[in-house]
Parts: sequence; structure tokens; C-alpha cells
Amino acid sequence: MFAPLPLAFSFAEAWSYLWLGFKHILPQGYDHMLFVLGLFLFAPHWRPLLVQVTAFTAAHTLTLALAAFGVVSVSPRIVEPLIALSIVWVGVENLRQRALGRARVAVVFGFGLLHGLGFASALTELGVAGATLGPALLCFNGGVEAGQLAVLALAFAVLGWARGREDYRRRVLVPGSVLIAAVALGWTVQRIFRI
Repeated sequence: MFAPLPLAFSFAEAWSYLWLGFKHILPQGYDHMLFVLGLFLFAPHWRPLLVQVTAFTAAHTLTLALAAFGVVSVSPRIVEPLIALSIVWVGVENLRQRALGRARVAVVFGFGLLHGLGFASALTELGVAGATLGPALLCFNGGVEAGQLAVLALAFAVLGWARGREDYRRRVLVPGSVLIAAVALGWTVQRIFRI
């Protein structure tokens, strides 16, 4: 059973952490948006997309919690380039693969672990500790999830009509995946060399 929110954690604070998590995706989380869009582009139907997004969410929730509670700590100088490389990987894999395989879910889960460490750095910068850490973590993660869902809803609104077309791969998937991989490769170089 969940413990009630401590009295020191007000509705206003809960809302502020929820909003902070949402903003960490929309509009500030370009890397996380591109990762989710890469998943969206390759999933032929909503069910495979749901499986991938669920794996991603479970993984980043796990490492976000572990990092927030001080169980694991990895330098952003390591995590941030790896997050960018995970986006490159998804873009390139979209180009190489013709069908969604089971291994993709495992890869997405692994990349979710990295992204959770990135989310944790945003949360720990706020200096949240003590009894409010748990509720802040829940609210922040809820905002992150809402942001991801908003990105997917926007993607469906813009590209949903094209998903069933014969030329979807040539006109949408390939150019979109090339763009995602190219942008993320640029971020990887920037993050490694701190340009």
C-alpha cells in the first residue's frame, strides 16, 4: 500500500514536480522526444508501440528511482553521450530492420535505463531529499509519462494518416529516421567533446 503524502508535501509542490517532469519532455527534452518518435516511426501498429513504450517507461522509472535514492550514480558526462547514442541506434535500426523483432524490446529497455539516469540528474539538481523525495519522484515521473504521451499523441495527429500507406517507409520512416539519427549523432559529438 502506498504511504500518504507527507503533510509537508503540498498539492502545489506535487503539481510543480508533475509540471517539471512534463517540461523535461515537452518542450525541453529534445533527446527524449526524438527517442520516442523513433519508436513511433517504426511501430506498425499501436500494440508494438505500447510494448516498447512500456519497456522504456519501466526501465527509466527503475533507474530514476535508484539514482534519486542514491543507490546508483553515474556521471552525466557518461550518461548524456550514451543517451544520444541510443537515439542514433534507434534511428539506424529503423533503417536496417524491416520488421519489429523481440530483441527491440530488450534494447529499448536497456536504453530506458540510460534515459532514467538522465531524468535523475534533472531531479537531483533540485536538491530534493528526505520525506519529500518519494512523492517528488512519483510526481516528476508522472509528468515525464504525461510528456511522452503528449509526444505520441502529437505524432499520431500529424502522421497517423500515413501509417497504413504503401509508401510510408519510403516517404516517412526512412527520412524521419535519417533525421533522428543525424541530429542525435551531432548531439553525441557535442556531448563527448563538450562543444
